[in-house]
Amino acid sequence: MTNISIFSAKILLMAYYFENDGIEALNSYISENNPSKIFVLTDNNTRKFCLKTFENSTNIKFTSVNFKNGDNHKNLQTLTVLWEKLMRKGADRKSLIINLGGGVVTDMGGFVAATFKRGVKFIHVPTSLLGMVDAAIGGKNGINFMEVKNQIGTIMQPEFIWINTEFLKTLPQDEFISGFAEMLKHGLIADSSYWEELKDFHQNPSDVKLSELIKTSVNIKNRIVQKDPFEQDLRKLLNYGHTVGHALESYMNYQKHIKLSHGKAVAAGMIIEAYLSYKINDLTLNDLNDIKQSINVIYPVIKLSINDIKQIIDLMQFDKKNENGVIKFVLLNTIGAADFNKEVPEALLFEAFEFYLS
Repeated sequence: MTNISIFSAKILLMAYYFENDGIEALNSYISENNPSKIFVLTDNNTRKFCLKTFENSTNIKFTSVNFKNGDNHKNLQTLTVLWEKLMRKGADRKSLIINLGGGVVTDMGGFVAATFKRGVKFIHVPTSLLGMVDAAIGGKNGINFMEVKNQIGTIMQPEFIWINTEFLKTLPQDEFISGFAEMLKHGLIADSSYWEELKDFHQNPSDVKLSELIKTSVNIKNRIVQKDPFEQDLRKLLNYGHTVGHALESYMNYQKHIKLSHGKAVAAGMIIEAYLSYKINDLTLNDLNDIKQSINVIYPVIKLSINDIKQIIDLMQFDKKNENGVIKFVLLNTIGAADFNKEVPEALLFEAFEFYLS
């Protein structure tokens, strides 16, 4: 069994397995730990498109638990339904939950497992690009609350993560693009050469190259989480583009009732926060223009009115990085390096939105 990436810290031991190595890892884990029952958690999409592939590749006996797909169902009501289903199906503290799906499934499934019976063990099998390179990694689990993204949750690590790119064949193009934004983010905060590779991949895509890029993204997030598993400092870097992005996503989906994917919102956030970086952190104009042009090729500009912008800025007050009512940003020093806990004057925020829309 080839272990692609294992890292450890005082409170953290995590393993990632790629492609067919995950089958052996799963079989070994079940043999060694002998869970009382195995539950596979899916949403409607992964139940339809991915569950049979998973079942055929693993040959394990499990009980399926399902919920409605979509970020608007990542809430307390769905959480209650899932707890009830587990209780009725006989789950106990020795059960194992396998979360088969994208970011919503791994966020929900990790939170369900972390809280049910005060904690049962779980494994992530992400089926979307967003899940593979971001949502499933790092132990963050949670739900949206009061129409604000990821306000309630836990940090609890899965037993391991199995990344199988076969599942990407079931992914709509829009969902692929959503996940690609998180990969771009990894290049911007941590690795300028990776940023260049991603731009080239967009022009010349290939399955082999995609698999390599996914591993690079996993390793970048992996290294950061290892150093700061509970987001006390360094891990905040992973929120680049998200202070604006989460507020924009919440506003469009819950207040305007216009569907906007996580990745498209974060892509807009990265341009806006790049402008803030240019004004505050001395990001060069060349880098700023490179970021804007490269992202806009993939993610068209989202039309926003001045009233929209005001309400999005108001929603930023709920960002989890904030301290004492002050909005904290992650800003770039250059492509490949960033700072966190940066304060931004409100007037400059409006200016950054104007730059994005120009």
